[in-house]
Amino acid sequence: MPDPHLLLDKLVKRYGAATAVDGVSLPVARGECIALLGPSGCGKTTTLRLVAGFITPDSGRILLNGQAIEKAPPHRRPIGMVFQAYALFPHMTAAGNVAFGLEMRNIGRAERDQRVAEALAMVGLAHLADRYPARMSGGQQQRVALARALVIRPELLLLDEPLSNLDAGLRVEMREEIARLRAQAGITTLFVTHDQEEALALADRVAVMDRGRIVECAAPADLTERPRHLFTAGFLGARSVLAGRVEQGSFHAGQGLSLALPADAPTRPSHVVLRAARLALLPAGAAPALPLVAPAMVEAATRLDDSIHYEVSLGAQRIRVHRPSSEPAFAPGAAVTLAGGPDAIAWIEDFSDATGAHP
Repeated sequence: MPDPHLLLDKLVKRYGAATAVDGVSLPVARGECIALLGPSGCGKTTTLRLVAGFITPDSGRILLNGQAIEKAPPHRRPIGMVFQAYALFPHMTAAGNVAFGLEMRNIGRAERDQRVAEALAMVGLAHLADRYPARMSGGQQQRVALARALVIRPELLLLDEPLSNLDAGLRVEMREEIARLRAQAGITTLFVTHDQEEALALADRVAVMDRGRIVECAAPADLTERPRHLFTAGFLGARSVLAGRVEQGSFHAGQGLSLALPADAPTRPSHVVLRAARLALLPAGAAPALPLVAPAMVEAATRLDDSIHYEVSLGAQRIRVHRPSSEPAFAPGAAVTLAGGPDAIAWIEDFSDATGAHP
């Protein structure tokens, strides 16, 4: 990567004895979109607030265009931010809300009016310029918040759980809208989410966080197909992560599961990752020519619209399997064959629980 547009360098933030952000480093290229993804309390929102300037790091640097900004107040940072709760001024119209940041920057009236009109048109709300937030839907308020962030033409756009207050259907629509607007504006973007689907759909790279640290940062396809960190493999998507050992060219993951190591497997695998949506259930006794073929028992089956989510047992192991509901279903208690091709299997190499890192 050339010199990053945004660089987080060993950021640390503590609250008393608790370390919320623990040495976070992250380079972000110009125009790139990075998602900070992780469970509640992992440090993703604190990291975003450090970049925004709402809190100050105990140590570490934040560089934007090579210039240190970690000590600058929020209004001195060329940053636009969209808050989880939108944070619109209720006494201002949509146009007034969008204009606010320009007024604070002493932009003249004529230019301000033009830029507000352009920003509202960009988000499809030119016809609601004179409407107040209380008379807008959640999706419309979100669009106003986006227009307000983009109208100042920021160097960096920050999004804090931007879709969490919307219903499921509108979340998909707004996700597509944000992707369009971000691509159109070409703005470097950092956004926080706990929604894996949102992160994988919007981001060029996803930084997975746990206990104040970035444990893995990669393109969505790399994270889903080839997770390298044990936490990522267990957290991201529907997967079963099984510990095991290598003996005579095969990986043994407890009773009932043994896999021949393919040529591209790591030298010292410590865990196998089985992707639920790429596993198959076949009648007992089936013997397809696949890397994974094992007798199993259906323990639970839950129908969810277009899919059935199974839990099957191989001895003491429990494996998640997702199959289309159009297939013949297996009832709990049924004997089956668990099968999976190479695309259903990934490997974690010699992971150390003590260090949380690879040797």
